[in-house]
Amino acid sequence: MKFKELVLPFILATTLHTYAQSTNRSAEKEAPVKVLHAEPLYIDLIRDLGARKGEKEWNLGLGLADNLDFDSYEALIEYEWAPIDRLGLEVELPFTFYSRLKGTDSADVPSNQLNSIKVAAQWSFFVNEATATSMALGFINEFELSSFQNFGKPLVMGNVYNPFLVVAKRWGTNFHSLVYTGPMIAQHFETNDVHVTYDINTSFHYMITGTRNFIGVEFNKTLDKKDFDMTIRPQMRVGIADNFMVGIVAGIPVSRENQRFSSFLRLIWEPGHQK
Repeated sequence: MKFKELVLPFILATTLHTYAQSTNRSAEKEAPVKVLHAEPLYIDLIRDLGARKGEKEWNLGLGLADNLDFDSYEALIEYEWAPIDRLGLEVELPFTFYSRLKGTDSADVPSNQLNSIKVAAQWSFFVNEATATSMALGFINEFELSSFQNFGKPLVMGNVYNPFLVVAKRWGTNFHSLVYTGPMIAQHFETNDVHVTYDINTSFHYMITGTRNFIGVEFNKTLDKKDFDMTIRPQMRVGIADNFMVGIVAGIPVSRENQRFSSFLRLIWEPGHQK
């Protein structure tokens, strides 16, 4: 076999290998910048800030609230995904079931229901690695449904419009802060009444180095004309597998006007997630 016949295949293979490595590096460089932030567990985001195309996540939530006259059990299932870089979309179905407490008239207990169909979008318009800061604008549209007892009479009772702003910053390697705020504009179709409240949700977390596990707290605050309500929600998130996490939340109302303590569990599955 001639020398050229040995050398030429070697040169060709080396060239192809180098080209493949260069192509992979170019693809990595083209991936948009994304800053790691701790996402609150109760008022969660539509998708990670700085979402990248192809990301997706399933959530299953289960909660219990101890009200003054009855207990309420909440359940939700949601799917969120990023069809393009920086844009997150979500569909959520939240349910509430009620249990009458002893001494409470059954007429005073609400009917079980699929509360609404929620659709949402979130656009990360600012992601900066140098300052470890991300910002996003979003909108949630919630079609409020009638209870199971009166289901379909009518089917859609009203609409809730919720534009919001998210600002998140990581302090060093482990400490995270986030503000999620915006108005809740509820419109009742039968009466055409409009009720506006304003939410200010702040959270602080400590994330363990090299993991996505964290401990932290949410402060969920609502302004309703002259009324102010706040619930403190200590929480933790633990990774069971690389693409499966469990979040545990406790709810402590500052004023016990209607509700006492509550708890919430969130199961998070990210199909296709890689470290």
